[in-house]
Order: sequence, then C-alpha cells, then structure tokens
Amino acid sequence: MSSAEKPSSKGQAWFCTTGLPSDIVVEVDDMTFHLHKFPLMSKSRKLHHLITQQEAATHSSAPQQPQQQQQETEDEDEIVEDQCHVTFSGFPGGSEAFEMAAKFCYGVKIDLSPSNVAALRCAGEFLEMTEDYSEDNLVSKTERFLSQHVLKSLKDSVKTLKSCDSLMPMAETLGITQRCVDSVVSRASSADPALFGWPVSDATTASKQVLWNGIDGAGRRKAGAGHGDSWFEDLALLRLPLFKRLILAMKTAELSPEIIETCVMYYAKKYIPGVSRSNRKPLPLPSSSSSVATETEQKELLETLVSNLPLQKSSKAATATRFFFGLLRTANILSASEACRDALEKKIGLQLEEATLDDLLVPSYSYLNETLYDVECVERILSYFLESLEARNAASNEDPAARSPALMLVGKLIDGYLSEIASDANLKPEKFYNFAISLPDEARLFHDGLYRAVDVYLKAHPWVSEEERENICGLLDCQKLTLEACTHAAQNERLPLRAVVQVLFFEQLQLRHAIAGTLMAAEAAAEPGRQSAVLEREAEEGEEGLGLEHVQEGNGTWRVAVRENQVLRLDMDSMRTRVHQLERECSSMKRVIAKFDKSGGSDGRGGGWRASLGRKFGCKFKTQVCDSHESTAVDTRKGRHQQQQQPQQQPQQHPHHE
Repeated sequence: MSSAEKPSSKGQAWFCTTGLPSDIVVEVDDMTFHLHKFPLMSKSRKLHHLITQQEAATHSSAPQQPQQQQQETEDEDEIVEDQCHVTFSGFPGGSEAFEMAAKFCYGVKIDLSPSNVAALRCAGEFLEMTEDYSEDNLVSKTERFLSQHVLKSLKDSVKTLKSCDSLMPMAETLGITQRCVDSVVSRASSADPALFGWPVSDATTASKQVLWNGIDGAGRRKAGAGHGDSWFEDLALLRLPLFKRLILAMKTAELSPEIIETCVMYYAKKYIPGVSRSNRKPLPLPSSSSSVATETEQKELLETLVSNLPLQKSSKAATATRFFFGLLRTANILSASEACRDALEKKIGLQLEEATLDDLLVPSYSYLNETLYDVECVERILSYFLESLEARNAASNEDPAARSPALMLVGKLIDGYLSEIASDANLKPEKFYNFAISLPDEARLFHDGLYRAVDVYLKAHPWVSEEERENICGLLDCQKLTLEACTHAAQNERLPLRAVVQVLFFEQLQLRHAIAGTLMAAEAAAEPGRQSAVLEREAEEGEEGLGLEHVQEGNGTWRVAVRENQVLRLDMDSMRTRVHQLERECSSMKRVIAKFDKSGGSDGRGGGWRASLGRKFGCKFKTQVCDSHESTAVDTRKGRHQQQQQPQQQPQQHPHHE
C-alpha cells in the first residue's frame, strides 16, 4: 500500500484512504471498518464467501425500476454503489485483532509479538486465511512465529499464555494454550532456581544490607535478578483457572517445589491483602470487573493457592515462613476453610525454627477465644514441628535423645512466646501449663527463659490459687537455672516457699561441687611440691657428690615450692572452715522454715517468712546457701502432674576448725 493509501481511525470508525470510496463496511464490537472488497476477498475465504453471497442476494431481490426513475438516476452527478455490510459478533481478539488482519490483507507489514500472535492466529482461523487459499497467508505466518520464537522462550511463552485468557475457546481448540503451558513447564524445569528472586523480600530488608567498598550489593543483586523475576510477574497476570492449570502441569512434570512455590507466592503477593508489608493494597483479580476483589473472591483465591503449595520444606525457609504466617493471618480474617488453615499450619511447622517471635504473635480473630493471641494455633504448629522433627530423625537414623539445633532454636522461641502471652489476663493457668509442657525437656538447655515466663505469669495473675501457683512453678527444673536466675528466684516474693527452697538447695549443691572441684585442683597442684621435698632430701644426702653452686640453686627452687604449698594448704583449711559455717547457718534456717511451715504461714506483721528469718538471724534474707549434705529435692518437673519426693539422707558430720 502506498503512502496515499494509509488507513486512519476517526472516532469509532476506521477508514482506508486509498482514494477510492469504500464498498464494504465491517462491524466488529463497537468499531466500524470502511474497507474495500478486493483486498479482503484475496486473503480471506470467509469474507469472499460472505461478500459473494450478499451480492448475489442483493441483485436477485432488486425490483425492476420504471424507465423515468432510471433516467433520473443516470442524470445524477454522483453515482453511489451498493455497499456490503458484514457484522462479526464474538470476533477473537476484538476490533484490534481484526484491524491488524485487515492491514495484512492490504499488504501492510504487521509487527508480531508474543502478546498479539495468539489473537492474530485465532483471527486468521476465524477468517479462514489459510495457506491453501492464498500463499503466505496469516495462519502460516503466525504459526511460524509461534514455533520459531514464542515457544523457544520461557518469558514469551508466559506472555502468549496470558493473551489466551481472552481468546477462549478458540485458543484451546487450536492448541495454543496447551503448547504454551508445555513450553513453560519444559523451560522452567531446566532453569536455575538460584537465579529466581523471592517475591516477599521487603524494601526494609534490602536497606539493611552492608555496603561493600561503597557499593550496595543488595541493589546489584536485585537488578541482576530482574530478568529471572519478570516471567513470574507475567505469570501473576493469568486468570485463576489458567494459573491452576499451569501449576497442575508443573506438579505432573515433577518440577522443583521451589519453582512451584515461587509461582504461588508471586500470585498471592499480587492479589491477597496483608501478605506483603510493602504492598498492603493488592490489585484486583484478572477475572474481576471491580477495582477491588470481594471477600468471597479473596477467600476462594487463598484456598486455591494454599491447596497448590508443595508439601516440602522451603529452601528459603526464613523468608517463606514469614510469608506463610501472613497467609495464615489472612486466612483467619477471611474465615477460610479448616483445611486451608491446617495446610498453612503444617507448612509453617516444617520450618518453625526459622520463625521469629513477631511471626508467632498471631492475633485471635474468633470470638470463641478469650486470649489476645491465638495460643491454640501456635500449639498446633508446635505439634506439627515435633512430628516432622521425629520423622526426620527416623529417616536419618539419628539419636532421638540428641539435642537438635532446630529443636533448641524452637525451645528458645517458645519460651519467648510464653513470656509474651503470660501477661494476658485471660490466659488460664491450665492453658499456660499445658502449652509449656508441650515442649520436650531436651529443647531447653537452661530454664532461664521458662523462669521468666513463669515470673511474668505470676505477676500478671496474683489471684491464682496456691495449688495452681505451685503447679506452674513445678515446670521449672532448678538444676537448669543459671546463677543470675537463681539469685532472682531466691528473692522472688511471688514464688511459693517450696520452690524457693529447691532453688536454694540446688544453688548450694552447685556451690559445693564447685568448691570440691577447686580443692581437687589445689591438691593436684600441691603434688609436685611433695615430690620436690623428697628430691630436696635426696639432694642433701648426695650433696658431697654434686657441685655446691648447683645444689644451692636447686635447694632455693624447692624451698619456694614448699612455701607456696604451705600457703595453699592454709587457704584450703580456711575455705573448709567457711563452708562448715555456712552449712550450720543453712541447717538453722531450714529448721526455722520447717517450724514456720507447720505453724501455717506468716505471723501477720508483714514481710512473710523472709521477714521472720531476718528477725531470727538479724540479717536480710540474701544468703543463698543451703545444707549441701541434704540430697532431698522436690522434683515436680518429671512427674508433670504429681510431686515426687526422694528419701532424705542424714547429713554427714564433718570436723571443723574452732
């Protein structure tokens, strides 16, 4: 077509300015095309058939005009030819696709792209622009582009697949949809997952990256990962039915769970509210006509995406865990199905060691829960974690009694969570107790975190009964408390008397073991001194056979060692004396405490039993010692529900220095 034959659009009408009047009008959707019969009929069998059929019908039905009227018509200055009128309803690709097909009929070069090739392929099929009708026609041209360009690129295949959404069912009939799905699956399976970015990395995370040599490494990685992420972004534009079909094909082809999970994550981040902290307002669904997706649409989308999540543990567990907690919160707000929430809890349980305390603080959205946070949800997640850990240990033939690093991390996390929820006034004692004992003993190397949670709970719930108070304190294993925790617990007015006595006993027991170790080390250090004294005597006996200067030098070294040994022995005797004094004081304190226990509590003058002890001994209650010979301790931890007492041993009598 020459420059004078350039087509143009005027409002809702499209004209081809060839200098000749148009003789056919084609209506597609709300657009009217004023064209010429010959170019269209030369490329499209369907238009040739419709135009021929309409012309034949027009000539056969036209009545014979009178001679006078015919003469008047011939005398007119302009003669208007009869125009054909064709209307296409439901044209694949709409008016834009027909416009490009019309340009192709006029010989105008059209630019094929992954976004329009499917529409043009369907338009060519609709207009019957096949190779057997005209050489190098639209159908063959679009098929070559599909096979040689689109289906050889992952990103282009996704774009073409997205364009098929509005071309159903013809795109499905022509096999375009399935070919694009197969191309995406085959090329995604050979792609390197390490090149893919993660869809939920917030901007705040990138800003915390350390600058290296003045260059932001996170920014460079983000820029480099853009090419890998772009096809995920295009994939998120698919309508939900087509997206489900693609994910199912990926699962059937046994693609990497990381790739499938990343696809789901991108889709969820784009359309589900509250998942991404950097994008609180999601986009409307591709299939939704409204600007904001309704609650029902969001719920259906969430349940569909969760059902398509892989069951395996995520490779980027730290980021994925935070993302899954966001989905779980949204599921609670939307009142998603129980299966959906259960699947999310199991998914989180597989990688609970990667969670943070902020992740665990899931608000309680149900009016059935009295507590501020959903404690039962976290309790279920913990049970799923323990089940998965047990399965992993069984699969790897590991010792169940061995301390797992993941279990230790979860133990510290749960103790922190207990401290956070302990201040909730609506948290019942039995719920706090049951949640605390749900964690295995080997998960806690020390009980300082658990002690802090118990202390916070007792402070926030002063009205609990003495029995419940002792039951909660029975969670603690005093042997696992550090010195700082023991010091605090020994002076804690909120703890029951029995718990304080246990703390004092085990603290004194630790002190005795430490002193015993010191004494053994001192005796071992003194042993070379004894040997040096023997050598000194032997040297004196053989002094005549040795050089005088050499003997005098050796004797000086031995005398220094002997003097140091004597000083060390004096220090050890002084330490023994002090230990015996402390034992006598502790024995007196225990007798007073036992007498106070029998009398039934405080004397009513304020200060409690600690004040009475202070008045008894004339000092403040800060002495954290106990009879180190006493082997009895009330162990409420092992029995969980009942207290066990060990038989008492009579204290041994040790000599002491007066």
